Amino acid sequence: MRGGAVLCVLLLSLAWLSPAWGAEGGEEDGEVLVAEEEDEDEEDEVLSDELMEEDGVLVLHEHNFARALREHRLLLVEFYAPWCGHCRRFAPEFARAAALLRNGSEAVRLGKVDAVAQTALSAEFHIEAFPTLKLFRDGNRTHPVAYSGRMDAEGMVLWVQRRAGPSATLLHDADTVAAFIGSQDITVVGFFKDLRGEAAQAFYEVAAEVVDVVFGVAEEDELFEAYGLSADTVCLFKKFDEGRTDFPVDPEQGLEVAELTRLLRVHSLQLVMDFSNETSGQIFGAKIPNHMLLFLNTSVAEQQALRDEFRAAASTFRGEVLFVVVDVDGYGATVLPFFGLTPSDAPTLRFIKMENNRKYRMEADAFSTTAVRDFVQAVLDGKVKPQLLSAEPPEDWNTRPVKVLVGKTFEQVAFDETKNVFVKFYAPWCTHCQEMAAAWEELGERYKDHEDIVIAEMDATANELENITISGYPTLHYFPAGPGRKMVEYRSARDVETFSKFLENGGKLPEEPPTVSKAPENSTESPSPSGTAEAREEL
Repeated sequence: MRGGAVLCVLLLSLAWLSPAWGAEGGEEDGEVLVAEEEDEDEEDEVLSDELMEEDGVLVLHEHNFARALREHRLLLVEFYAPWCGHCRRFAPEFARAAALLRNGSEAVRLGKVDAVAQTALSAEFHIEAFPTLKLFRDGNRTHPVAYSGRMDAEGMVLWVQRRAGPSATLLHDADTVAAFIGSQDITVVGFFKDLRGEAAQAFYEVAAEVVDVVFGVAEEDELFEAYGLSADTVCLFKKFDEGRTDFPVDPEQGLEVAELTRLLRVHSLQLVMDFSNETSGQIFGAKIPNHMLLFLNTSVAEQQALRDEFRAAASTFRGEVLFVVVDVDGYGATVLPFFGLTPSDAPTLRFIKMENNRKYRMEADAFSTTAVRDFVQAVLDGKVKPQLLSAEPPEDWNTRPVKVLVGKTFEQVAFDETKNVFVKFYAPWCTHCQEMAAAWEELGERYKDHEDIVIAEMDATANELENITISGYPTLHYFPAGPGRKMVEYRSARDVETFSKFLENGGKLPEEPPTVSKAPENSTESPSPSGTAEAREEL
């Protein structure tokens, strides 16, 4: 599952993954127009290093890029493709960020490069996806910083501003530190004996990256003593849970930027998070690999009381499992279909592994601290099998030109050794899937009378497979006849004629051979239920 900026209004599998910005190609046809040779006057104009603007954003190309770097200490540049849908949707936010950052200052500017037309710049900065954002500082074009913030105007402004000045406030005395800590719900203070040392510099780097938390630094001996410290330490102060968490700097290995960033993200979260529109970004941004969910109707006192036992179990798994309460009668109602639940199922518990959307439930819900803790540990130890969703097959699923598969029927159809089966895994809300629907129906009509070829489709948001993970929509897999449970992923053009060539050539195209892998054997004797669904469209 561009993200955002992680969680949209949730539709089925969009519920528990966030979309991410990424490379786009093939889904939105665009043309790269090669301009014919212009006359001399027009050519001279193109070669000028003049800095022009569109909506407050500098329009950059290979002839004015160096000038832009010279004139602006910080320059955040978007590399885009004119045909890229993500870029078009992103453009208004980028322009709004440019307006917010200007405020009469020329030190920080935003610029954009048509990466399709400006091939030299694209090659120089290794542009492989659209949109790609890079920050250039003090005219240095050899080591730009990859943008890692939110893809909205406010997120970009925070991210750039944190890099425009000191990323952490220097705290001189005990009163200043106390006031700083009390100013926010969450604050981070780095206590360093030497603010010019490697550990302090790494801390400044973390502070520049984690823009939603304020950072301070202190080096006075009296401050070390006041906070009970004897060596370099990063302290996270928060007005909830345990109140303070210390991260001592290893005297030999020093302070590792990525690890400290992860630890701060994890420990900045409440031990138990309430799932809401405001907290969803934090929940997914922390990148904790597992989530344990308690579904409640918070208006029912008896159910609300279960939070205490749930919270008591959470501390054992801090950083490994995030404990989340979902109100089935509030914002959390939007995620219920993703878990195959309805409001009447509350209270109930679910565990989900974020890497593959595998979901787990107790045989019978038990809400005591011990029961919750034991269940979570059993899942982590691999002692619990995932719960796989499957819709009921339509009565006419096998008589349509395009066969409608569900979890309960997938195994018997896809791995029938007498058939060549071509399956489209889709999401009902996916626009790319909708655009391809007519071609897939036409393909079904073309091959409906072929005894050894089956054209099929499966809603991957309502059906899950134990051994096949669907990582984008639509995903096309071909299961050739014969033994060995082979699976071929189709990665070529999505039109009827190309599909037909692929089928007529036994599941391969001369110009672009698909990747072939062997589908893993099921771990159970019964037919496996059906495929997992991630919340992003294949681009």
